[in-house]
Amino acid sequence: MSEIFTKVKQLIEEIESASPNSKEELEQFRIQYLGSKNIIKPLFGEIKNVPNEQKKEYGQLVNKAKETAERKFAELQESLEGAAADGNAPDNYRDFDLTRPGEPLELGSRHPIATTLNRITGIFQRMGFTVAEGPEIEDDWHNFTAMNTPEDHPARDMQDTFYLLNSTEMLLRTHTSPVQARTMTAQKPPIRIIAPGRVYRNETISARSHAQFHQVEGLYVDEGVSFADMKQTLMYFAQEMFGTPKIRLRPSYFPFTEPSAEMDVWIGMDNEKNYRLSKGTGWLEILGCGMVDPAVLENCGIDSQKYTGFAFGMGIERQAMRLYDIHDIRLFFENDVRFLKQFAAVI
Repeated sequence: MSEIFTKVKQLIEEIESASPNSKEELEQFRIQYLGSKNIIKPLFGEIKNVPNEQKKEYGQLVNKAKETAERKFAELQESLEGAAADGNAPDNYRDFDLTRPGEPLELGSRHPIATTLNRITGIFQRMGFTVAEGPEIEDDWHNFTAMNTPEDHPARDMQDTFYLLNSTEMLLRTHTSPVQARTMTAQKPPIRIIAPGRVYRNETISARSHAQFHQVEGLYVDEGVSFADMKQTLMYFAQEMFGTPKIRLRPSYFPFTEPSAEMDVWIGMDNEKNYRLSKGTGWLEILGCGMVDPAVLENCGIDSQKYTGFAFGMGIERQAMRLYDIHDIRLFFENDVRFLKQFAAVI
C-alpha cells in the first residue's frame, strides 16, 4: 500500500510545482486537477483497498491533494490576472492609491414644480385642508356642467379643450375643479380640500403659457362660510408663501363662483425686477377665487340654502416662477440637467 501513498505525495508535489504562463495553460491545469474527470477523483476510490488502520491517513492525504489543487489554481489565476492588468497599466500604476473611494455618485434634486407644490400643500394642510385627487381624463359633466359652465361658454370650444378622439363627452381636464365636483357629490359638508394635479389646455406653447401645466385648487363648504373667511385664509397663505400679508382682491368673473375675485400680493417697486413683474403697480396677481355659486352646490346635491363655501385656484408654475425668478415656463418641461441642478439645495 506504500505505492498508493507515494503516488498521492508525488501528485501533490506535481501540483505545487505547476507554473502555467497563460490562460490556456491555466485552463488545462483546472481540467486536469479540478475538472469533472480530474486525476484526483479516482484516488478517493482506492480507499477501499487501503488497510483499515491506514484509511484515515490515506483519506487525509487525498483531501490534501484536492485542497492543494484548489489553492494553487486560485493563486495562479490571481497572478495571471494581475500580470495582465500590469501589462496594460501606465508606468505610474503602482503609485495609485487603491484605497481611495471611487467616483462620487451625484445626488439628484426635487423638481422646482414638486418643491413648490409641497410648499403650497403644507401651508393649506396646516389650516386643516386635506388633499383630494381625481382622474386626468374627465367627462363633460364633471369638467363643465357641474361647474356651472354654460353650453356656449368659450371654455367649451375646441380651441381651449383637448377632447378624446371621436368624443364630445370625454376630454383632458382643463382645470382641477372636477375634483371639487366629485368630492361634493360623494361627501357631505363640512368639506375642506385642496386638489393639485396636471391640467391641459389647447394653447400655443411660449415663455408664458404651455399646453400642459399644474394647478392646485381649494374648496371649503360648511354652514356660515363667508367671504371674510376666504380672505383670511388667502391672506395667511400669502404670508406663509411670499412673506407678505398685504393682499388685494379685484372683482372678476368665473362661472363657478359668485362673487369672484382675482387676488394680488404686494411685491413693491423697490427694484427693477419687481417693477417689471408688477407692470409698475407693485401688485402681482397669483390666483383666482370666489364664493361657490349656489348652482354648483345644487348640481352636486348640496343644499345651497343651508351651506355656503369658497373656492380658489392657482397655477403652480406661476408660483414657482415667482419664487425662483424663472422667466420661461418651458424650462420646467425640458428636463435640462443644467437647469435642474440649480435646485439641488432646495428642500
